[in-house]
Amino acid sequence: MLTALLLIKSKRSALAELGSRLAAVNGVSEVYSVTGEWDFVALVRVRRQQQLAEVVTGQLASMEGVKDTHTMVAFQQFSRHDLDAMFGLGAED
Repeated sequence: MLTALLLIKSKRSALAELGSRLAAVNGVSEVYSVTGEWDFVALVRVRRQQQLAEVVTGQLASMEGVKDTHTMVAFQQFSRHDLDAMFGLGAED
């Protein structure tokens, strides 16, 4: 499974409805509206690299209302359980 985080800048006129359109794309598991330089963060999860290219460049980046994107492909995932276990190593009771 490939996971990518896509940072998205929206055109001002599309802010109100872009999030739900992004979330409707097959392969997008979650979309968050965020503060700061970017307007949305989309989590894309697909099985093959070719699918990632189709979703990100073929659909999301070219979607009406999208002004700019920045894609980051994840190498490794850490869950809260994993992090708790790492920080607990060597801790004395």
